[in-house]
Order: sequence, then structure tokens, then C-alpha cells
Amino acid sequence: MARYADPGVLEWVESGGGPLIAVPEAVLAFWAGADSEELATDYDRACEVDGLAGLLPVGDSAALVLGDEPASTSFLPDLGTFVRWSAADSEADLLAGVPAALATAVWGGEAHWRVPGPVLLFDSAWPGREAGRTEHLRVPLEAGTYTVRAAYAQPRPETWIGLVQLRRLGP
Repeated sequence: MARYADPGVLEWVESGGGPLIAVPEAVLAFWAGADSEELATDYDRACEVDGLAGLLPVGDSAALVLGDEPASTSFLPDLGTFVRWSAADSEADLLAGVPAALATAVWGGEAHWRVPGPVLLFDSAWPGREAGRTEHLRVPLEAGTYTVRAAYAQPRPETWIGLVQLRRLGP
């Protein structure tokens, strides 16, 4: 996992240039990534997601695609938020800006994401079965439905943060 501070507070996931994806562990085997004999791969589908975040069917569930740019990403469980490092001088500066970013963000539309349990965040080019062999982050979500909303915010002159917030609606 990439670390931006020594020793680093969070574990960050990066991609090789495409979108990151959060796939429920229960359906990881159904995500083929860029490895497919089909004309349009799962990775291609992830790249077609328009906007900061979107949902794609995977097995009998859905995956959350973190679109727009391949920014380093981590998850803040206490805020239920994926934090995307667009610009900041340090991890400490980025994290210090998160409260103001959340307070001032202009949120886009919302989606509802039903998950069967924990998800794995990784580069969407990787097949789900191999996600554990690359940079990944396990996000221990409880089974249920979440409202997903996304925004970019600039809490400080040199700090830009992408936010994808999850709010649990119920079981």
C-alpha cells in the first residue's frame, strides 16, 4: 500500500491509471477486470462511468466505481467517506482539511448501494480473484443499503480533496 507520510496514518490505494472500484467480497469472483474474452471488459465498463462515482452490476450485487481521476484513495470509517488525494502537501494537510471539505462540499446526485457486507477497494483493471495480490483496502461495511454521494472540495488553497460519502440507510 502506498504511504504518503512517515509512518503514515492511513493506507492508500492507487491505480495504474484507471478508476478504483469497491467490490463486495461476496461477489469478487464475478469481477473480471481487464481480463476477459468479451469485447467490453469489466474494466471498460468501469471506465465508462461518468462522474465522480457510479454503480455497476457485479454478480447479484453492485460495485462502486470511483471515477473521474485515478487519485490515491483511502477510507475514513468514522466519517463513512472515501477520501481521494487530489492535491495536498502532506497526508497531515489532507486529513486536516477533511472536516472543512465535508462541510463545504457541493454534493452531486445520490445513489443507493445495497451491499451484502465488506467490500474491497482496488484498481478496476484487476480481476476480483486476484485483488488481494495488488494494492487493496478492505472496507468493513455492514450489510445494508447506503446512500452514496460524491463531491470535490478545496478546503485550503493548496488542498483539493475528492469525497465519496456513504450513509447507511438500514439493513
